[in-house]
Amino acid sequence: SSYLFTLPVRGSEGLYMVNGPPSFTESTAFQRDSGKNCKAVAFSKDGSLFAWCNGEKVNIVNVTSAGLLRSFDLPKAVCLEFSPKNNVLATWQAYTTAKDGTAGVPNLQLHDVKTGRCLKSFIQKKMQNWCPCWADDESICARNVNNEVHFFENNNFSTIANKLHLQKVNDFVLSPGAQPTKVAVYVPGSKGAPSFVRLYQYPNFGGPQSALANKSFFKADKVTMLWNKKATAVLVIASTEVDKTGASYYGEQTLHYIATNGESAVVQLPKNGPIYDVTWNPNSVEFCAVYGFMPAKATVFNLKCDPVFDFGTGPRNAAYYSPHGHILVLAGFGNLRGQMEVWDVKNYKLISKPVASDATYFAWCPDGEHIVTATCAPRLRVSNGYKIWHYTGSLLHNYEVPSNEEMWQVSWQPFLDGVFPAKAVKYQAVPSELPSAESKPAQAYRPPALRNKPVTSSKLHEDEPPQNMKPQSGSSDKPLSKTALKNQRKHEAKKAAKQEAKADAKQESMQSSASQNAQRSAAPAVTSGDPEVDKKIKNLKKKLKAIEQLKEQAAAGKQLEKNQLEKIQKETALLQELEDLELGL
Repeated sequence: SSYLFTLPVRGSEGLYMVNGPPSFTESTAFQRDSGKNCKAVAFSKDGSLFAWCNGEKVNIVNVTSAGLLRSFDLPKAVCLEFSPKNNVLATWQAYTTAKDGTAGVPNLQLHDVKTGRCLKSFIQKKMQNWCPCWADDESICARNVNNEVHFFENNNFSTIANKLHLQKVNDFVLSPGAQPTKVAVYVPGSKGAPSFVRLYQYPNFGGPQSALANKSFFKADKVTMLWNKKATAVLVIASTEVDKTGASYYGEQTLHYIATNGESAVVQLPKNGPIYDVTWNPNSVEFCAVYGFMPAKATVFNLKCDPVFDFGTGPRNAAYYSPHGHILVLAGFGNLRGQMEVWDVKNYKLISKPVASDATYFAWCPDGEHIVTATCAPRLRVSNGYKIWHYTGSLLHNYEVPSNEEMWQVSWQPFLDGVFPAKAVKYQAVPSELPSAESKPAQAYRPPALRNKPVTSSKLHEDEPPQNMKPQSGSSDKPLSKTALKNQRKHEAKKAAKQEAKADAKQESMQSSASQNAQRSAAPAVTSGDPEVDKKIKNLKKKLKAIEQLKEQAAAGKQLEKNQLEKIQKETALLQELEDLELGL
């Protein structure tokens, strides 16, 4: 790509920048910091600024020119973060009290990036959630102080503009995106009262009546709250520390859905066991959950919390949508072997199954094409290093640190949405200089007596296969099975016609996506929230369905009128228009 993006690598070899695909060479623009004491790094949200602390100073450089912008004397800083529009750099160091027991000095600092002066310093004892949270436009900034949330406006930290005071706010998350900003707050239960999560629109913090939505639940020692990108809903993973039934080492988890329009639901997960991961599709209308005792299930749900696609079971505990939302990676890291399944989300087809053994970290590149996996200390102290992949399964670059060294962190330089356009999904593995990393699965132990005998399958469990879960309610039942049959016939016809010209093949795949759309139109409509767009989508689907029927008639040998033939010719354009509208969702 024309963008040269970089990956900072931090470890016992110091801090340096690596150029991303295709070169993978060390950046000469960024002067390597060879100290062994680099505690933290941070990019600004747009990737233009980069900061790090090295045990002496906190430095900020401009990424493109690599010029040093600012340097702060903060030898003890261990955490750094930029505000979303690059106006403020927040730094944190461990809080210490004086020998005589008097209060320590403020240890959380907010620095003005442009002038270098300190805007405000606070006492912030805990490292967890140390950083204040900003709305994306920096109109508000919030932090949790003694179980209430304090709000500042326009980076004016001398006055608290608003407070959200409930009996005990344990955690809060601001919504992403444009104003008005919404706030999700979690209040843990006490003395038999349930825990609850509430959604508010800033600054309407009156009584419970002023909340946009409220969901209470027993069984929660901690919660994770996840806003979707459009800020229309929050997923809440509620966990207890211990599972009273003794069934699981992880405690018990439940998954709740809360929308800003007041709707809420418990997401029904069809397999018992832990919830390992939940993630929103960036399109904000679907989410994926990975759950259940191993081998774990993975399922995509819509906003009605109905399953849309079930990936069956497999060795996995994590899910990652690509930045554009058109690819989903299911992976098994940590105590699993690093198998990854890369899925095309639109057609629910498997693209590749690369293996990143011993990976402790995974991240999509903002270009939606590349992935980094890494093995970092202290999670694993041996064979540290990182690999860069193309999602089609090709391993493009592999770096291992020398055996006496450690790697602590690697990450992609971020970019704002829209810098990289969404591209069509490829299935063919992209070329690579490196051999593929399909590791041979370890052979099961066989006692000597059985070694020369034929292998009989002795699997403890058979994996469930993936299946489409699009609702097949009474009325739409028949057309759906017809579509499925038609797909099957098409599939067989496709096999027979492999010799045909590429152009025909392209037309064919267009058709199968049309029947996918026909299938999709039988499902409850996913709304874009814009009635005009919904209307257009509905009309397009209607037209495509009519074309589908005309094509069937033609296939059955019926003579079509001139205007009907013209209709059929418009299919490709209509499909493109529909895709553009749906991508715009």
